[in-house]
Amino acid sequence: MPSLPNLFRPLPDASAGERFDDLLSLPGCRVERIVSRGQASPPGFWYDQDWDEWVLLLAGSAVLRLESRPRPIALAVGDHLLIPAGERHRVEATDPAGPTVWLAVHAKGATTAG
Repeated sequence: MPSLPNLFRPLPDASAGERFDDLLSLPGCRVERIVSRGQASPPGFWYDQDWDEWVLLLAGSAVLRLESRPRPIALAVGDHLLIPAGERHRVEATDPAGPTVWLAVHAKGATTAG
């Protein structure tokens, strides 16, 4: 019997750079696994996407900054957040001691309808 794909096995080594793996791609929706280990966005860099992104932290820890919020957002395992299209955001920090595993869903949703 063939084995099913597993989100945690094998986990890529992200010590040299974040790893992005598409898990599912459908018209208007993409699901990816992101593995980080101590990475952060470069100084002055902001993501500015044309699609909604919902992120769920599955392992590790992270700190995100959304341009519209006055304070960074600390994420722990199980925390999730919708980043609407056009919301400039950046990764301030991820856990340097071990893997930070994210599940990200990119979609044209309610905030990108039109």
